[in-house]
Amino acid sequence: MKRDMNLVREILVWAENQDHGSMSKNPEIPEYNADEIAYHIYLMDKAGLVKAAETTSFGDKSPNAILLEVTWDGHEFLNAAKDDTIWAKAKNTLFKTSTSITFDLLLEWLKAEGRQKLGLP
Repeated sequence: MKRDMNLVREILVWAENQDHGSMSKNPEIPEYNADEIAYHIYLMDKAGLVKAAETTSFGDKSPNAILLEVTWDGHEFLNAAKDDTIWAKAKNTLFKTSTSITFDLLLEWLKAEGRQKLGLP
């Protein structure tokens, strides 16, 4: 299963919109199945964007986890990626022109676009 940065963003948006900072379930996001969501939460935990409880069982086709909370780094990424216009530009610029892009490069690009939008150097 490939990493899907759009799904990462959707999970963080969902988490931010919850009433409390702690969760004990995974979101339901149209166009994604439960396995894709659980795998991406597992990846996000490994990347430090969220804290999650690994729930992988013997026989599972991929690692998976349940979302517990968003970390400081997860909130930082979401703040950089939250603007729908900037995110659409990222999808059209970075995701379509490159076969793969690193998370760090994506985050730096999002920050630069945010600075430009605010008129900052």
